[in-house]
Amino acid sequence: MPRTTHRTQAQRRAQTRTALLDATIDCLVELGYARTSVQEICARAGVSKGAVQHHFSAKAELMAAAVEHLTRRMADRVLASAGDLPRGAAGVPAAIDLLWEGYSGTLATAATELWVAARTDPELRAAIRPVDRALGRATLEQLSALTPELPKARAESMFWLTVNFARGLALDAELGGDPRRRAQLLAEWKRIAVQEYTAAVSI
Repeated sequence: MPRTTHRTQAQRRAQTRTALLDATIDCLVELGYARTSVQEICARAGVSKGAVQHHFSAKAELMAAAVEHLTRRMADRVLASAGDLPRGAAGVPAAIDLLWEGYSGTLATAATELWVAARTDPELRAAIRPVDRALGRATLEQLSALTPELPKARAESMFWLTVNFARGLALDAELGGDPRRRAQLLAEWKRIAVQEYTAAVSI
């Protein structure tokens, strides 16, 4: 007979925690931050409201953990594809596409809900800042390794311009902006970025 394997208590706790965090992200995307309640999160995760207190003492703590969970998932998606980017000037538009994919879509929708809520929630803002910066540093380090010939200061400027540009486009998409205009703006930034790269490495 096949041997039955039993999960350890630590594995069960980890699985429950992940289910709660995934449910939190789903709620943020579908309902928005204001309508996301602990009760709804528990229902989606299949966890009792009493049991969730073993993992998170308050909604703010749950949201803080969701920020880190969300950021890790975004980082994994971006960094997993970074190694396949072409080197040199050809890699610039490809890197921009990668960052646009990473900072848009479902995960970015949840992140936007948290960023907006953090404006008036100091505790949430304090939780977002370090993990958001950690994501930026990790991604910048990975992409900079593909363009070692680009001066560090210029690489950082181009990276953060792209990240903030992508976030702006993602918000435009959330508000129902014209997708053709977004595509045109993205293409124009790629053209400018390639010119900036070429000028920087030819100095």
